[in-house]
Order: sequence, then structure tokens, then C-alpha cells
Amino acid sequence: MDLTPKDLRQVIVFQNATDDDLGQILENSVDRSVEEGGYFFLQGDPAGYLYVLVDGQVKLMQNNPRGQQVNLRTIYPWQMFGALGAVRDQATYPASAMALENSIALAVKAVFLKAMMKTRPYLSFDLMHLMTDYIQEMQVRYRELATERVEQRVARALLRLVAGSARQTDQGIELSFSRQDVAEMSGTTLYTVSRVMAEWERQGLVRLGREKIRIANPHGLVRIAEGLEK
Repeated sequence: MDLTPKDLRQVIVFQNATDDDLGQILENSVDRSVEEGGYFFLQGDPAGYLYVLVDGQVKLMQNNPRGQQVNLRTIYPWQMFGALGAVRDQATYPASAMALENSIALAVKAVFLKAMMKTRPYLSFDLMHLMTDYIQEMQVRYRELATERVEQRVARALLRLVAGSARQTDQGIELSFSRQDVAEMSGTTLYTVSRVMAEWERQGLVRLGREKIRIANPHGLVRIAEGLEK
């Protein structure tokens, strides 16, 4: 990749950086390409690098000792992920980062960014803002899990995907995600998501395909997400 400081300024944590700082970050980084289904890192690996996604989509997911999997969030281009090593000594990645499609990321040495943060307060503050956004997102999802019907949670998961990355077609809004992905995002099972979506397909809200979901009636999903339809 031939990235410039202007490219990196699209990243929230780097939005206040000088060209000189961004140039140093580029000099202390390497490109990493991962094919669909591969991993940038695995849960429990030493957090030696933080990543900026340049192209593709990445799923952050956690597994419990029984092998159950939860999709924590989906990463889109110019978002940072895996930054724990820059703020904690001997950190390990708390989740795995799997490429949902062929993806390219800039891998920045965590120790280098940690050293820069000591003399550049903007990095610490902007990274703190990013972490705060993640915490607030997790709080919202916990509240949804504790208080909302499964249909609402599934509808909200789809709407989040629409907001993050979707392709408009003549037939609707197309998402390159499977029903299993949506089940992990909404804290339920593949069986439940398949049952819910089969009913929505009958109602004309969605169209289902292999590893794809097409939103035919987004306004209908909004009504379900807000609890306006039962």
C-alpha cells in the first residue's frame, strides 16, 4: 500500500495528528493482507500490534470455554482495532479478528504508539474517546439483550449492519452477512434467527440468500426494532 498522512487522518484516533507524527506512524507500520475467513489475530495472542483497516471488513468475536461465539462488532475501513497493547503492558487480544472478505490493514507496533502517547496528549484523548464509544455500544447491546424481544434485537443488528456497510440494489439493501453472523450479533441462536427471518421474508421485509441478506423494507425493520410492531 502507498498510504499518506492524509489517508491516516480518516482514523478517529489520528484525526488531530500532525503530518510528521503520521509519517512516523507509517514508518513504524507494516501492511497485512488476510484472505476471507483468515485472522489478523486470535483471542489470547500477545497484543503486539494495533490495526487500521484499509480495505475489507473484519469481525471481532469472542469464544467462551464451551466454544460458543459472540460477534462483538464489525470493523469497516479506516477504523482502528486491537489497540489494547498500546495502553496495557503484556496485553493479550481479548477477541479474535476474522476477515469477512479479503482485507488489508496497516499494522502499527503497539510499543511505538505507546511511546508516542507519552508526549502527544491528543493520541491519549482520542484513543480514550474511541474506547468510550465502544463501552457505550456494549452497554446499549447489553440493555437490548436484557430487556428486548429477540425480534427487536435481530432487527437492530440488521440496521447496524445497514448503517455500517451495505450495497443498494434495485431490489433493496444487500448485506454480505450470514444468518449465523446476525445470531452472534443479537445474542441468540441460528435457529431463532432463521425462524424470525423466514417470517420476515414471508412478510416481504427481507430476502434471504446464501451468505447474503437483502433488506427489502428497511422502514418495517425500524418499526420492529422500536417495538412498534408485535
